[in-house]
Amino acid sequence: MNTDGSDQRRLTNEPAMDITPSWSPDGRKIVFLSERDFDEEVYVMDADGSNPVNLTNNAPVNKTSSLAPLPQSELALDEIPYKIVFESYRETDGLENWEICQIDANGSNLIILTNTPEIDELYPHASPDGSRICFVAFEGEDELSKSRNVYIMNIDGTGRVKIAENAFQPCWSADGKYIAYLPGEYPRFNPRMTANKGLEIYELETGEVKRHPNNEIQHIWNLCWSSDMEWFIATRIGGNIAFKANDKTKMFLSASGCRPDISPDDTRLAWNASDFSLNIGTLDLDFPQSNVTDHRMVVACEREYEIYHVDWSPDGDYLTFSYWPYHGNDDVSFPAPGANICICDLSTGKWTQVTTDGKHNKEPDWVPVQVNR
Repeated sequence: MNTDGSDQRRLTNEPAMDITPSWSPDGRKIVFLSERDFDEEVYVMDADGSNPVNLTNNAPVNKTSSLAPLPQSELALDEIPYKIVFESYRETDGLENWEICQIDANGSNLIILTNTPEIDELYPHASPDGSRICFVAFEGEDELSKSRNVYIMNIDGTGRVKIAENAFQPCWSADGKYIAYLPGEYPRFNPRMTANKGLEIYELETGEVKRHPNNEIQHIWNLCWSSDMEWFIATRIGGNIAFKANDKTKMFLSASGCRPDISPDDTRLAWNASDFSLNIGTLDLDFPQSNVTDHRMVVACEREYEIYHVDWSPDGDYLTFSYWPYHGNDDVSFPAPGANICICDLSTGKWTQVTTDGKHNKEPDWVPVQVNR
């Protein structure tokens, strides 16, 4: 319609819920989400409502996959030469709080890396060389003094350094020289994962902080950075988006859902298609209107449970993710009783739990360090 409210027209007439429309940069196309038969799919159409095209093309779940975790013996976990870090709510020094833990891919050799009962540490991400971890710390004794800050530390938990105050959801650049994070939207503490505005990039060698040129970036979550360092991908209300690291270019991804993660070679995307399923697809950001194709559901679970927080292994052969009894909240710092870390072998579709204590184990991230056994 016009700005004065005149010339209102209905552009879609299907028996579906069509939501979150977005114009293409040239104003000739409209991209929108459509819920049809309980599945959210991404469509594009001409500005007059003609020629709608389904960009999603969801494929059935991998037939070798299970709706529940298999025994660990079904996967060759001992052959996976990497570690995993994750957040976990457990007891240290007689108090329960959030700590960062590390395990081998087979679930052995659990190490609590932080051991700070007065501080909650969450959302760990390992550096590309596996030598350090960036993470978020919730600090302060009450609501007036509480803050959410970004830190780095060595992989063994030593050498802890704060790099940003009132910021969260950090991720590494592929060369290990920078950390991107989301500054808090408000000066006072706000635990919501969408309470952010802008994006900043910290240079580890100099301590210099640069602001992303697009000041309209806000209310996103699950930030990840492509290995060519040209793109960021994240979730916002309404779906997943990609935006350039060095200019204001941004686009809606043809992958409905949330919490995306880019494969190590930038050719594939993994994401939550729903609370109960993980998809992967071919990623090509040179095609703005159909940039994620060949969708394939690789993990699904029964509706009494949920799966989240997917992360590609350094070799691109495995996914790790969180799995727990359904409670309807997947945010950082919120409890997830019964949550465990899982691994899926993409060559077979089989998946299993590699932690079993259910101590709110979530937000896993692979550590690209060879394990000596």
